[in-house]
Amino acid sequence: MIKNILLVGTGSFAGGILRYLISILMKYQSGFPWATFIVNIAGCLIIGLLWGWSSRSSSLSENVMLLLSVGFCGGFTTFSTFSKESVALLQAGNYLTLAVYIASSIAIGILFAALGYIITK
Repeated sequence: MIKNILLVGTGSFAGGILRYLISILMKYQSGFPWATFIVNIAGCLIIGLLWGWSSRSSSLSENVMLLLSVGFCGGFTTFSTFSKESVALLQAGNYLTLAVYIASSIAIGILFAALGYIITK
């Protein structure tokens, strides 16, 4: 159990750092939260790739899946930040931006998770 917690924590640490670096590189531009959007979409693709790879091959151990899928992708993706930014857009009255942000994040996120799975299947 301790080993699993350390694997998830290590992956989450790395994912969180990468998410932070991406947010620095892509400052909030034009009223649309691009950094969070791109991180969430990339995270969906990564988790889809891992899911597909592990389903067709036994080369990814449970430890590697904990490290990368639960840990890294969990620390990298930013659904809580997505939610906070959505509320901020709502409070600011940016209803169209809010609708586009929510719809495209969900639709493209699901599409990229499926794409990652299909690519590695």
